[in-house]
Amino acid sequence: MLRKYIKKYLPSYESIRQNRFVGLFGESLQHHNLWYLHRRSVAGGVAVGFFAGLIPGSNPVQFFFAALFARIFKVNLPVAVFTTLYSNPFTIVPIYIAAYSIGEIILGGGNGAMPVVDLNLMDKSISEWVPAMADWVISLGKPVLAGLLLLALILPITSYIAVRGAWRVYMIYQWRTRARRRHQG
Repeated sequence: MLRKYIKKYLPSYESIRQNRFVGLFGESLQHHNLWYLHRRSVAGGVAVGFFAGLIPGSNPVQFFFAALFARIFKVNLPVAVFTTLYSNPFTIVPIYIAAYSIGEIILGGGNGAMPVVDLNLMDKSISEWVPAMADWVISLGKPVLAGLLLLALILPITSYIAVRGAWRVYMIYQWRTRARRRHQG
């Protein structure tokens, strides 16, 4: 049911193939897995999106890498780009705090608690946020880098497995519902 709802708002494969902007890229963006919703392409798109969401930079940079990786691995491109939105100005600080804590535990250099670093974003304009965030991340050093690398491995793998598993559970539920209806009717 969710798939039908989402498909209603996505363009058809034919309209994508005939789009003049997609046509600029030739055959590279016309692979069917980039646009169809099935368990492998959606799970791969979510995994690619989670990986690309950890790439430092703003959303357009993450969108570009999500689209690039989606093309390389032939997974659902809109899902990959949309999934990168989990990393945004409101969630980036908790993500980096978690990365620091994981990095501290892995490197064995502490208790996983973050040192107090002054990060004042409220008195800055949005254009000054990126340099302020970069300075903040650099001040945290190796634990953040190690934590981000581990998150870049864990998040895509677990999200891929979770989406595949959830899709499988949903399909089994649908099969059993249809079988019950057939036996009752």
